[in-house]
Amino acid sequence: MDRDALLKKREECRRELAEAQAALPAHSIRPQQMQRLEEAEERLAEVERLLAEAGS
Repeated sequence: MDRDALLKKREECRRELAEAQAALPAHSIRPQQMQRLEEAEERLAEVERLLAEAGS
């Protein structure tokens, strides 16, 4: 992926992560809700890692 595509993907990942966080209830988080949040965090971290490598 080129840098522009990675930047776009990063914004998509950030949006997805924000949506996952907003959907969490104050109490009694279900396993699938936690899994969605963790997967969104992992995708964002991977894209940021790729961006860092591209910048080097």
